[in-house]
Amino acid sequence: MGAEGLRIEARGLAVRLRDGRELLSGVDVEVPPGAMLAVAGPSGAGKTTLLEELAAGHPAGTIGFVPQDDIVHLDLTLSRTLGYAARLRLPAGSSRDEVASAVARVLAALGLGELAGRRVGALSGGERKRASIAVELLTRPRALFLDEPTSGLDPAAGARLLGVLRALAESGTTVVLTTHNPSDLAHADEVAFLAGGRLLFQGPPEGLCAAFGVATVEEVYGVDPATAPIPSTPSTASKSAPRSVADAPEATTVRTRTSTTPVTATAPPVGALRQWWLLTQRAAAILTRNRLSAAVVVGSPVMIAAMFAMLFRPHAFTPGSDNPGSSAMIMFWIAFGAFFFGLTYGLLQICTELPIVRRERRTVLRLGPYLASKITLLLPVLAAADALLLLVLRVTDRLPGAAASVYGSLFVTTLLASAAALTLGLLASAAVSDPGQATLMLPLLCFPQVLFSGAFVPVPQMGAVGSALSWAMTNRWAYEALGRGIGLDALWARGSSPLGLPLLASYGRTFAGSAVEGWVWLGGYAVLFLAGAWLVLARKCRRTHR
Repeated sequence: MGAEGLRIEARGLAVRLRDGRELLSGVDVEVPPGAMLAVAGPSGAGKTTLLEELAAGHPAGTIGFVPQDDIVHLDLTLSRTLGYAARLRLPAGSSRDEVASAVARVLAALGLGELAGRRVGALSGGERKRASIAVELLTRPRALFLDEPTSGLDPAAGARLLGVLRALAESGTTVVLTTHNPSDLAHADEVAFLAGGRLLFQGPPEGLCAAFGVATVEEVYGVDPATAPIPSTPSTASKSAPRSVADAPEATTVRTRTSTTPVTATAPPVGALRQWWLLTQRAAAILTRNRLSAAVVVGSPVMIAAMFAMLFRPHAFTPGSDNPGSSAMIMFWIAFGAFFFGLTYGLLQICTELPIVRRERRTVLRLGPYLASKITLLLPVLAAADALLLLVLRVTDRLPGAAASVYGSLFVTTLLASAAALTLGLLASAAVSDPGQATLMLPLLCFPQVLFSGAFVPVPQMGAVGSALSWAMTNRWAYEALGRGIGLDALWARGSSPLGLPLLASYGRTFAGSAVEGWVWLGGYAVLFLAGAWLVLARKCRRTHR
C-alpha cells in the first residue's frame, strides 16, 4: 500500500477495572515499523484489551482497526460500501476521482476486484473479512490492528487472509493482530504471548516453545501465569504505578507510549454538514436495497389507515351522532397511529448497526450528524404516512369536513407525535443490544401510551400516580392537541345526544384551549429523547475503546 509503518511502543501498560480486577498488568510491547505482531494467549488473557490500548490515541487516518466481527453493511454492493466509507474517511475536499481511485486501490490490493459489484451479504466469510479490512485501508493507515481476523474461517481461508496481511506488512504497514489459532503465529514476525493479563513472551514465533520448555505451541497455552517468569525487556523505561480506579468510569489505564516514527499531521476530515449528508444518502440506499424493510415502511401505514377506516363508522363527528364517544376514540387512534409509525421506524435503526457505529466512531463518525441523518431520512416518510392516515379518514367520512387550518393543525400534531415517537425509538434502539431486545421493547413502550393517554380513563378521573405518569406520555399531548384542533369540546356541548355533556364533564378542560400547548410538549420530548439517544450512544462507543 506504500504506507510508512508506524512504530508502536508501550511501557508499563496496565488496565484495572473498578472492582480491582486487572485486565493488563505491567505490559511492555514494542512493534517495529512494518512488522507483523501476533498477540496470542488463552481466553481472558487480555489480548483484545491490549490491542485496543495499543490502537488508542492515534490521529484518525493514521491507523486502521478491524474488530473480530465482519462489521460492514450487508445490503449494499462491495464497491458502494467502500465508496461511502471512502467519502466519509478521506480528507475534506477529496474529488470523485480520488474516492474512486482509493476504492480501486484497496480492491486490487485485497484481491476483491471481481467482487466489486456483488452484495456484501452474498460474500463468503473470508471475502467479508477482507472487505472489512478494505474499509480501513482506504486512508492508507500506517498501522493496522485486527482482533482475531481468522476467527470463523476455514484453514485455507485463514491462510489466504494471513498472506494478505503479510503482504501489507512487507509493503510497510505495521500489523498487529490477536489470534486463538496456533498456526497463525508462523506468519508473524514476532509473537506476544499473554496469560492472566501479563506478557510472558515477545519474540520470534520459533522461540515461543523453547522459552517455556515445551514441545508444541498448544502446550504453551497450558502454562500457569502465576508461576511463569516475566521476560526481561530491552527498554529501561520505568514502570508506572497504577492510579486510583476513580480516575476513569469503568477502567483505569496506566501507560507510557512513545512513537519513534513521527506522526505527520493528517488532513482535516469531512465536516459535520457533509457527514450528515453522506450518512443520509447511505441510510437511504440501505433502506431501498432491503426489500423487506422498504415494504414494511411503505405498507404498514397503508394497512393501518385501511383498518382504521374499517373500524369506525362514518359521520362520527355529526352533532346529532348517537355515540359522541366514538369521535374521541377516532382522535385517540389517530394519535396512537402516529406514535406507532414513529416508534416502529425508529426501534431498529441503531441496534442493527451498532457495531458499525462503534467502529466508525473510532475514526470519523460524529454522533450528531449520525442521528440527524436518521431524522432526515425517516421524518418525510412519517409525514407521508400521517398525511395518508388523515386523508383516508377524511375521504371515508371518518373525519368531518373542515377548514384547511383545522387539517393543518391535525397534520402538525400527528407529525410532531411521530417525531417524538421516532426519537423515543432511536433512544430505545441505542439502549438495547440487539434487534430481538428492540422487538421486546415495542409492547413495553406502547402499553403505557395507551393506558395513560387520557382516552380510556380521562386524566381528571385518574388516580394520583396515573395522573402523574400521564405527563410523561407523548400520546397524551398528541391526543389532547388533536381534540383541541378538531374542537371536541364544542362538538359535545352542542350535540343532541344526551351523552355529550356527561362526556364533556368527565374530560373537564382536557380539550379546551389551543393545540399549541401539545405541540410544545411533543417538540420538547422529541429533543429530550434525541439528547438521550446521543448520550447512550456516546457511552456505548466510549465503553468500546476506553
